[in-house]
Amino acid sequence: MTDPATPAASSAVPLPGEAAGARALLLETASAIMREGDQVDISLSELSLRSGLNSALVKYYFGNKAGLLTALLDRDMEAIVTTVDALVEKGDMDPEAKLRRHISKVVDTYYAVPYLNRLLMRLVRESNDAEAKRIAARYLTPLYHAYEHLIGEGVKAGVFRPIDPQLFYFTLTGACDRFFSA
Repeated sequence: MTDPATPAASSAVPLPGEAAGARALLLETASAIMREGDQVDISLSELSLRSGLNSALVKYYFGNKAGLLTALLDRDMEAIVTTVDALVEKGDMDPEAKLRRHISKVVDTYYAVPYLNRLLMRLVRESNDAEAKRIAARYLTPLYHAYEHLIGEGVKAGVFRPIDPQLFYFTLTGACDRFFSA
C-alpha cells in the first residue's frame, strides 16, 4: 500500500503543464541550435541531447522535423505580423513613427532569431503547395498589405515617396538577415 502523503512517481498521462513545457523546450532548443550554428537545419540527435528530451517527442508534437521547423517559424513570425497589424490600426501615430516602430520590432526580432528569413524561404521552397500557400497567406500577404497601407499613408502625408511594398519588404528583411547572419 502506498502512503497517501507520497506522490506517485510517474503517471501514464502527462500533467497539463508538462506537455506544453516539453513542446516549448523543443522549440527553444531548436532555435538556440539554429542561432548558434547560423543555420536553418538541426540534427534531431543534437536536439535530443541539448534539450534532455527524447527525439521521438518531435514526431509526437510536430509530426516530423519539417513540422518542428514550421512550428518554429509560426512562433517567430507571429510577433512581426501582430505588431504591424496593430500599427496599421493606430490612428494617433504619424506614418513615420509607425514605420520606425515596425522597423525597430523587425530588427529586434532578427536579433533574437537571425535565421528567420532563411527559414521562411526554405519552408516556402521545400513545402508542398498547400503549406507554401498557408505560409504566404499567414505571413507574407499580411506584411505586404500592411506595408502598402503604411507607405500609402506616408505618401499621402507627403513624408514618403511612393515605393513598391514588396521592394520595401525585401529591403528590410534582406538588410536584417545580412546584418545578423553575416
